[in-house]
Amino acid sequence: MRLAVHLAVLGVIGCNTQVAGFEGSASAEESGQPDPTTTTTPGGSSSSSDGGSADGTVGTSMSTTMPGTTAADGSESSTTEHTVFDVGTGDTETDPDPCAGKGNGVEFSYIWIANSNESTVSKIDTHDMVEVGRYVTRPDAAGNPSRTSVNLNGDVAVANRNGGITMIRARSEDCLDPNSTSTGPNDVKPWQDGCIEWYTPLPYSSQRPVAWTQGTLDEQTCLHQDAMLWTAGAVVDTPNSIEVLLLDGETGVVVDTVAVPDVPNGSFNFGLYGGAVDGDGNFWASQLDVGELVRVKLSDLSVDHWPMPVVGYGMTVDGMGRPWTCNAQVARFDPVAEAWTIGAGEPGPGGAGCMQDANGVMWVAGYSITAIDVESMDLIAQYPMPVINGDPETGYGRGISIDFEGYVWSPSHWSNAAYRLDPQSGEFTSVTGLNFPYTYSDMTGFALTHAGTPAG
Repeated sequence: MRLAVHLAVLGVIGCNTQVAGFEGSASAEESGQPDPTTTTTPGGSSSSSDGGSADGTVGTSMSTTMPGTTAADGSESSTTEHTVFDVGTGDTETDPDPCAGKGNGVEFSYIWIANSNESTVSKIDTHDMVEVGRYVTRPDAAGNPSRTSVNLNGDVAVANRNGGITMIRARSEDCLDPNSTSTGPNDVKPWQDGCIEWYTPLPYSSQRPVAWTQGTLDEQTCLHQDAMLWTAGAVVDTPNSIEVLLLDGETGVVVDTVAVPDVPNGSFNFGLYGGAVDGDGNFWASQLDVGELVRVKLSDLSVDHWPMPVVGYGMTVDGMGRPWTCNAQVARFDPVAEAWTIGAGEPGPGGAGCMQDANGVMWVAGYSITAIDVESMDLIAQYPMPVINGDPETGYGRGISIDFEGYVWSPSHWSNAAYRLDPQSGEFTSVTGLNFPYTYSDMTGFALTHAGTPAG
């Protein structure tokens, strides 16, 4: 069933290294990439396909089923207990929420994935597996984007590594010029596409995290109003130069700037690396490698920070309002006790970003997509990513997101594809024709919808 979503639309964190290495410009790793029109065929071999047509159609295919495995005894584990969930149909006779499932009368479900090498972002229909739009993310087409965040109306904000934020509308009827907007990968409009609402230049040489706040639901329009946008940046050659910014979501105007001088720029001077919000709209951000976890409160802009216990490479906030960092090991932070719990290391080398689903499962990207129980932090299952011509690097997922039908998505930059895992069957489907897809953040809006508030 095609689901109408009013809370968030399908809309994860990035860098260019395995585990915790150098994340320079994406262009530094362009050589040796497979043909962007390649798709994974059953059995993991590669075949030629049409990388896109004028109407935005791209190649899709289904791989063989990948069985789950457990770390405890090596036996195969069933994934049927963690089924694809239903977010509801909006039947007001059984659902007291008058906006449930309405989406302002529009049904849509998108994931937004940055194409770092060409400074664009792709808008992909997660239900039909078709790329329906591609947009330049900075006026000079040199932004090198790596993070996207989707608000509760479905609109996306894209952070450029080289500085600047761009906001793009999801609904054509909300666009400034709906008659001049992209219809697919072969229809990239020159700056500025008609659905780009605003662009805010920012003076940072490393800008990565971006995260919307929830805003307030208007039950007359079933849209969220007054949402704000968090981002953070640093100047690479200036020590302790991290700043956290709060922007007006409708205009892109910087409302507040919060200096974080007590936190070093961290590995490779990247500053803050991944970001997300909790249920109160507070901004949480982690650093690459073993750095600091930072919180900036929405209510008073106060700053707190705590040392990270293990390497982090992507982060999220779970349904209880607890931040997680994810790499070879996962670590969960309790904001009330101000204490960390460290997982046993099930993702293994290459863990790259994480997000919780609606069934209490934390999903971690990497060479395999790993499912971990949110409370026990025990391994549930692992699903090796499809590869091209036996090359494991083509099966390395950078970032992860859940869509509103419960599928798990991970962009694979070396295969120029986005893979969708069905956790019920273990099958992968792909959307191809991307250009170094790389996104470590809430690409769908699902994490924002389900982010919890710390108890206590």
